[in-house]
Amino acid sequence: MKASSLSASTLVKTVAAAITERIASRQLMPGARLPSVRAFAAAMGVSKSTVVDAYDRLGAEGAIVARRGSGFYVSGKTRPLCLKTVGPQLDRAVDPLWITRQSMQAGPDLVMPGSGWLPPSWMPDDAIRRGLRQLARGSETNLVSHDQPLGFPPLRAQIARRLAERGVEAGADQVVLIDSATQALDLLCRFLLEPGDTVLVDDPCYFNYHGLLRAQRARIVGVPMTPNGPDLNALATLLAEHRPRFYVINSALQNPTGSTLAPAIAHRILKLAEVHDTLIIEDDIFGDFEGEPSPRLAGFDGLERVIQIGSFSKTLSAAVRCGYIALREDWMEPLIDLKLAMSLGNSHLSASLMHGLLTDGTYRRHLSEVREKLGRAMAPALRRLEGCGLSAWLEPSGGFFLWMRLPVGADSADVARHALARGLVLAPGGAFSPSSLGNNYLRFNVAQCADPRMIPMLEASLDECAAATSTQAA
Repeated sequence: MKASSLSASTLVKTVAAAITERIASRQLMPGARLPSVRAFAAAMGVSKSTVVDAYDRLGAEGAIVARRGSGFYVSGKTRPLCLKTVGPQLDRAVDPLWITRQSMQAGPDLVMPGSGWLPPSWMPDDAIRRGLRQLARGSETNLVSHDQPLGFPPLRAQIARRLAERGVEAGADQVVLIDSATQALDLLCRFLLEPGDTVLVDDPCYFNYHGLLRAQRARIVGVPMTPNGPDLNALATLLAEHRPRFYVINSALQNPTGSTLAPAIAHRILKLAEVHDTLIIEDDIFGDFEGEPSPRLAGFDGLERVIQIGSFSKTLSAAVRCGYIALREDWMEPLIDLKLAMSLGNSHLSASLMHGLLTDGTYRRHLSEVREKLGRAMAPALRRLEGCGLSAWLEPSGGFFLWMRLPVGADSADVARHALARGLVLAPGGAFSPSSLGNNYLRFNVAQCADPRMIPMLEASLDECAAATSTQAA
């Protein structure tokens, strides 16, 4: 509905809400001059008197102030940032940040095939406890002081060796320890971005990228995905049109689709990035779930234009906060300065524990077991979901995500809303997509699909949505 077709009272509310949203999202900061009455009336498609009434209302609320002969200005101090006001407004039941909180707070009564992590029972709890006891007994273990600026040297050396196994040549002095991959991306955003810069992400991609980038005031543009990686024609067009600062990508077992870059696609991405002078941040958090390592952009590039990040949160423990950044040598010193300014370092205890689990064979054995379990879980989960009328966008070579297309006409947000009322936490595709490309999809975690309650709950939710759609059509 056009603004000009609304009632006068509703028009005033609409104009006032548009200004309030710009203030809340910090597009208009305290002291900023508002558009003139004439200009804003033209932009909104309303009369000048409507804008005057809206500005008067906001003035009465104290949101803006009038300066005689000068115009209207945002008043007060900067309000705390609310991510709900930045970007698309989603139903709270399917908002990505709500999904994360719900999954973290979930009790035993909730069924969570939409969660983004492995079941606790799959994790090496006893080995982690043993590792902690060994650290506590060791007289040389530093339990009370800060770690070194780059992080625990033995673990950095171990990570450098692991990177080399995937074709990424990086010395230990090119590895910075951090407490998580999310923190690594946040640090790199602060290091590389200015407010208003454009960042490319896969469409669909891990939904937390959206919230993190919005918090950095970045402009988010999605690159449509194919089973072998991003659509190269679309990528070339978007690089030329938007001149992004960087492109965030999963090379292996992408979240949420499970796709892995083909070598030819990886080479072409790097060529395009070079032509358009764009950096790449390669999030390799799911790489350890591969049986045989696939190509890495950082390996082909030699860390010239590519920065790689990763962590052990998905593979080992979300409680052992330990991740890394691997990047070119000439950027190390300024990045370390920023790391220290933000956090005074990373967790030495987590780094020491992780080093022990890597070197005593625990991590290798654990990964082997997890890959076997995921291999056994994938096909049965896919069959059960297909039995509900869903179809797989891709059957992944590993990992634990399935990107499933809903029956024609079904909307993932509606299905998730009905499912939530039944105690089923789903991951609707719209939360992963900066466009509407994911609205007909759900992401499933095959490791969380064995609960016998899941399929009946999902079928009932799909039936309810179909019935509601039929009623509306009638």
